[in-house]
Amino acid sequence: MTAQVVLERVQLPPRQATGRLSAGRRFVAARAPLLRSSLSSSILLGLRFIQARLISVWGLLVAAILCPPFVFAAFAVFSALVNFVSIAALLRLEAVFFQSADRARLGRAFRLAAAVGLAFCGVAAILLVGLVLSGWVAPAIALLFLVSLSARAVLRLLWTEATAEGDFRAIGNSNVVQAVAQPAVMLILIGIFGPKALALFMADALGHVLAALYLLRRRWRAILPFVEPHLWSWQSLLVAAYHWRSVPLTWLPSALLAYGFAIAPVLALPYAANTALAAQVALSMRLLDMPTQMFGTVSAPIALNRLRAYAGPRRRFVARVMALGLIAAAAMLFGAIAVVATLVEPLFEGTHWDNLGPVLALLAPFYAGIAVLTPLQDMATLSRQPAWQVLINALALVAIIAAMNWFRALSPELLQAIGLISILRALVHTGFIWLHLGDAETAPVVGSPAR
Repeated sequence: MTAQVVLERVQLPPRQATGRLSAGRRFVAARAPLLRSSLSSSILLGLRFIQARLISVWGLLVAAILCPPFVFAAFAVFSALVNFVSIAALLRLEAVFFQSADRARLGRAFRLAAAVGLAFCGVAAILLVGLVLSGWVAPAIALLFLVSLSARAVLRLLWTEATAEGDFRAIGNSNVVQAVAQPAVMLILIGIFGPKALALFMADALGHVLAALYLLRRRWRAILPFVEPHLWSWQSLLVAAYHWRSVPLTWLPSALLAYGFAIAPVLALPYAANTALAAQVALSMRLLDMPTQMFGTVSAPIALNRLRAYAGPRRRFVARVMALGLIAAAAMLFGAIAVVATLVEPLFEGTHWDNLGPVLALLAPFYAGIAVLTPLQDMATLSRQPAWQVLINALALVAIIAAMNWFRALSPELLQAIGLISILRALVHTGFIWLHLGDAETAPVVGSPAR
């Protein structure tokens, strides 16, 4: 009654005003569950990742006490090599999962990626057998490398499928399973075989295998309709491979170039005449790696899942808003890290880690760019012009190599330069998303099965 009187006094049509209010309520009500879901999913993934990292850190600290440094150096090489090769295991076909919300299209892409991953691991096995027979690689190391590579390929396939379907709890729990299993197996194997690199290799392989088995058990009912026997045929796989033939030629090189950029500080360590600075950079990288991975692990799955639900101009609008939000969040997170690192620097004075705070602050911009690039690069896979993504990452890698050659020594100035390059790369990716992001082709594959 009061509302009616007010409307009459201001001479507004009651029905029109009421209709607008109702439309506003419906607008908010329709989007409130999505906002609550996004927030709860972000919190869940963040908490699961922090929990997993804290668990794994304690195991690594105990193992670090038991193992000599050269053992961890060998493990770092093994892990980096497996991670690099695993990027190519699916030829980046998993990125196709987010191009539309069509489950038939998702099923075709899933089968193609699974077939490619199986063939890739088969070729890797043949190459490893050749290396073993030639005496280049020990049989045990080759076997563990193959097991670890295969487990990572399965995890990449299932993680991406779970992300496309919005099962963020499965993603978070699989991280916890790996974080609990891998350090525990590592400590058990060190107790049995002693502090040897082979024990760490075996723990890495078993940790990824257990995480893959958990995720497979969790997602089995969801992926079963994708892998029914009658859906498999050479013709459908060949048609799908032809339809997405540009993916390995563009998105795969882009991912490999981005990985090379991320390990640029490692490439700069041999130039260090100051061993104390090299140690500070190495420790800073380990410390900054956790928030960087957390940012990408939390933001990328949610961003891709939400974009998959939109199409056309609406998708472009949401992608632009997300890109700006991601940049703002990364700036606040790593800006706060840089400020805190500078403030706590007095605590390190007089120790072996003197000046660690300024080094952390100098590397914070570099890792801020890497953190925000993870979701931005995945979002850019929805573009019709993926070659630009390859060009941006290639130019950034060339620029960072040129900077290292220019300074010819690990120095604060070099850290500032690579930080600036990293930020510029993220901004160029944002500009690319803002100007060129559009729907990837969503037409059904001609001649493909119905499901």
